[in-house]
Amino acid sequence: MPDLAQTDRPDRVTPHACDAGVRRAFEFLGKRWNGVILSTLSHGPAGFAELRRSVGSITDSVLSDRLAELARAGLVERTVTDTRPPGVSYQLSGSGQKLLPILDELGGWAAEHLPADECAHGAVTG
Repeated sequence: MPDLAQTDRPDRVTPHACDAGVRRAFEFLGKRWNGVILSTLSHGPAGFAELRRSVGSITDSVLSDRLAELARAGLVERTVTDTRPPGVSYQLSGSGQKLLPILDELGGWAAEHLPADECAHGAVTG
């Protein structure tokens, strides 16, 4: 966490520049649905329809866009099976797996410090 530097006035502090890595991480993970999709995939591989049901009120096009974005970032792997019709499943990559302890810590912090919402009772609805 960045230190706050004292200014000439004792009642004011000047924040230091935000860490670039933290900023990039929150810009990416803070994008609506990305963290939820990663957390959902932490339970194992899932197909598109299963992800849509698990994540909640996400549209097909947004889910497709987010999965493609997560795959481009190297966090999710997309596997197509040679069946009729072709099956597609998604799972966390090694890099995505490395995020799990961080997501668990964030979830624990939120449970302790933020007001409960409907997520505590099932799928995300917002």
